[in-house]
Amino acid sequence: MANDAKKIRFAPNGNLFMAPAPGTSGATTVLPTDVGDGKAAPAGYRGMGYVDEGGVTITPSIETQPVNVWQSAVPVLYNVQAAAFQVKATLVEFNQLTTELFFGAKWVAVKDDKNQDTGTYRLDLSSTPELSELSLVVDWAQKGVLYRVVIPRAMVSDRGAITLQRAEAGKFELTIDALDSDGTLGYVLTNDDILGLGVNPPVSVPDTGTDTGTGSNPGTGTGTETGTETV
Repeated sequence: MANDAKKIRFAPNGNLFMAPAPGTSGATTVLPTDVGDGKAAPAGYRGMGYVDEGGVTITPSIETQPVNVWQSAVPVLYNVQAAAFQVKATLVEFNQLTTELFFGAKWVAVKDDKNQDTGTYRLDLSSTPELSELSLVVDWAQKGVLYRVVIPRAMVSDRGAITLQRAEAGKFELTIDALDSDGTLGYVLTNDDILGLGVNPPVSVPDTGTDTGTGSNPGTGTGTETGTETV
């Protein structure tokens, strides 16, 4: 296959979305099966806000063990020891989702002695925290080419330190690992023509032309038509 520079991909736009993992208590999450539009959250998911300029790191990994035999100086087989699918991102918005993920606890409204809201919210850090499952979607796009990674079940496996400074925004560094979901770690959706079937994603391009009409009752008008054509 010949080299094709048009197949080089960047990710200038993207989003992270989360929802309760399907099967968890009270969850009604339905996993997305379409690639989306590169902007809107999948049904039932919520956006996690801005990510710092380092973007999102996605790492699939397979750990193997060589099978060595007497008759050969090199392995004759590799056996799978473990598999993982990991997403790392540094979130920069202080909102409910990011702070609850980072601290591993839920916010509650503080009430006064008359059970009225005080405008203060409290998040208790347990000495024996419970890990919660989530479903994660990572979207990215370059013009009309869209990609979406869906992880049905995942947990936050690591957190970086948050640094509070005068001249730099606070950031929440999170590592999220996929969990087994009926034999899968997740799946990838795209409208990119990966299989070379000739079905390309729609791209809006400007269309400028001059339309001069001649009919049975001709006139002398000339008009210019400008619009957007989807090809």
